[in-house]
Amino acid sequence: MDILNFLHLPLGTLIYYAVPFLVALTVIVFIHELGHFLVARWCGVDVECFSMGFGREIFGWHDSKGTRWKVGWIPLGGYVKFRGDANSASIPSAEALARAAGDPGNFHGKPVWQRAAVVAAGPIANFLLAITIFATLFMAVGAPIIEPRVDEVLPGSAAERAGIRAGDLIVSIDGKAIDDFAQLQQAVVTRAGEELTVVINRNGERLSLPIVPDLREESDNFGGKMRIGLLGVRNNPDGPVRFEPMSPLKALERAVERTWFIVDTTFSYIGKLAMGRESADQLGGPISIAKAAGDAASLGVFQFVTVVAFLSVSIGLLNLFPIPMLDGGHLVYYAIEAVRGRPLGENAQEWGFRIGFSLVIMLMLVGTWNDVIRVATVWFGG
Repeated sequence: MDILNFLHLPLGTLIYYAVPFLVALTVIVFIHELGHFLVARWCGVDVECFSMGFGREIFGWHDSKGTRWKVGWIPLGGYVKFRGDANSASIPSAEALARAAGDPGNFHGKPVWQRAAVVAAGPIANFLLAITIFATLFMAVGAPIIEPRVDEVLPGSAAERAGIRAGDLIVSIDGKAIDDFAQLQQAVVTRAGEELTVVINRNGERLSLPIVPDLREESDNFGGKMRIGLLGVRNNPDGPVRFEPMSPLKALERAVERTWFIVDTTFSYIGKLAMGRESADQLGGPISIAKAAGDAASLGVFQFVTVVAFLSVSIGLLNLFPIPMLDGGHLVYYAIEAVRGRPLGENAQEWGFRIGFSLVIMLMLVGTWNDVIRVATVWFGG
């Protein structure tokens, strides 16, 4: 039996999801590794290899400084390998450490601040990519502005309990000005169960109302659930929506704000997960990412590049987690080295990388397992 028919996934459907996913991942990974590469070159580190993809090389070439640029046959990531690295995870070989001091191009012989700069450059490049995408969209297309005026208050909602009425204009939440309905949603999405102070304008009179957003589970359209905070208000779906072109400075400010919102939302989820107030079933794997990329691409370039920006922030942030093997784990090692005046011992680093590898694999398995459960739920109606 043809496996595609068995899975109820025709070739066209696979292409629909796979191509946008691979395009998005390639752009994000390339920018991430380019950040490492450029700062390494600036610090005088010899870069032996810049690889897009893993596994056997499909094609490649050497540049004028001896770096091998290549494309691997597994297009699910990439890496930059420096002189002195034992492997693509920048784990130093014992031989390289022994001769690092006399090898000016050896990454592991560089001052700790330079090594930290090289490592941090990858995630920073991801954040800069997202900010650039958002700012460009805000300048070229404009930011969609929907007046944060309440058209309907849902019965039994947090808004109804707080005394909000149809026609009220939301002015601010916890002292932060609200200019459009999207900002209203962003201000409460991670604040379920927390008391907020909402200032409204009612017929020219300003009122300050305490409100506690409700916790609601909503489908993510792929069998999963998202837990979000809701006030229980709706705007007029037929109301005016204007796209407000922004000056470069204003667009940059809004882009940084949007990027920080993604970071803040992620930290909020992790904090609640650690305290047992959230579930790990919200974690997604490659199938969820592929679906998001494919659906966004079907809606147009604007939506697709927006998803690329969101994914770029997420990948940059993930790489900063203090887990050995990830960039954040390397930075923790360098911080310890800066304090101690010497690096951790080889055994300690090796065990740290083993633990880090296990944690990364565990996260991948959890995300992939959640994906499988969601797919099974959709296919079999479980």
